[in-house]
Amino acid sequence: MGRFKISQENRSDVTVVSNLFIDEYMKDANDAQLKIYLYLLRTMSAGLSTSVSDIADQFNHTEKDVIRALKYWEKKRLLALEYDSDKSLSGISLLDVAKSSANEPAALAPVVQLPSKGETPAPKCDFSKPVYSLDQLKEFKTNEETSQILFVAEQYIGRPLSPSEIKTILFFTDRLKFSEDLIDYLIQYCVDKGKKDFRYIEKVAISWAQEGITTPKQAAAVAVKYDKTVYEIMKALGKSGSPTRGEAAFATKWIQEYGFTKDIILEACDRTVMATDKHRFEYADRILSSWHQKQVRHKSDIKALDEAYAKSRTFTSKPAGAGAGQFNQFMQNSYDFEALEKEILSN
Repeated sequence: MGRFKISQENRSDVTVVSNLFIDEYMKDANDAQLKIYLYLLRTMSAGLSTSVSDIADQFNHTEKDVIRALKYWEKKRLLALEYDSDKSLSGISLLDVAKSSANEPAALAPVVQLPSKGETPAPKCDFSKPVYSLDQLKEFKTNEETSQILFVAEQYIGRPLSPSEIKTILFFTDRLKFSEDLIDYLIQYCVDKGKKDFRYIEKVAISWAQEGITTPKQAAAVAVKYDKTVYEIMKALGKSGSPTRGEAAFATKWIQEYGFTKDIILEACDRTVMATDKHRFEYADRILSSWHQKQVRHKSDIKALDEAYAKSRTFTSKPAGAGAGQFNQFMQNSYDFEALEKEILSN
């Protein structure tokens, strides 16, 4: 296809976004972080006021989600958070993206003054990368415990590590305090996403450290929370916004423990939505747990189960309005949603 230009009919009511932000910062931020940063730009350009609770309501996030996003951009040196004498968040100032990228932050005018909401800043943690000496590098390489980490990393990357990359892994253990298991999971996670660049791996590691992640299990929960498939599951079940901890746990189980592909999970979601408008994650979990027990791996396996169950039933009369479609067949099979709802409510 040919190249094309993008024009805009009305330029008077616009919010300006730095090209440097798009080029260097946007790719690493998650959905909530991007939305909140752009909303701050919009608020500043319009001279409007807002609050943490207003932002949370705007995007259907929790206030903790908003605070985490703000602290993420503070770590990136794109904004400065201001606190009053009670250590409550009272204001935000956007910083010059160009100077922030060059590690020379300069504050612009405050975006908004925030009412006291009782949020206190988290203790400052130093995640900057030290300059390691050759002696430190040599000691790290020859250490019996850490040499195993380097060996595993080389297997994932598919080549010997450079001195700079070895120093990065030393940074993970020395400054970020990552365990061997967590470093193993970190590199595997990035490689599975097609990212073998150590600059990318380092960014992921720092983001996990900022989240307080110390185990592979915690990392897996965060990774699945922001995975595109999880948001598709949320949408399929009629949910909006970021998943809760419990919803993310369900998705983690379906994707990682059960090993279901997206099409099977969405099939369970479709059936759940047709059956009930309450406790949908619980309903979908019961369906998928049943399919897992029956070793479902493909949608054809689901069809076979439906057909086998239909043949095992003897119908004395056909329900009024019932057809031969998949939904009616499914509703006549072993998923008793009325009983299931009572069971869920009783727990």
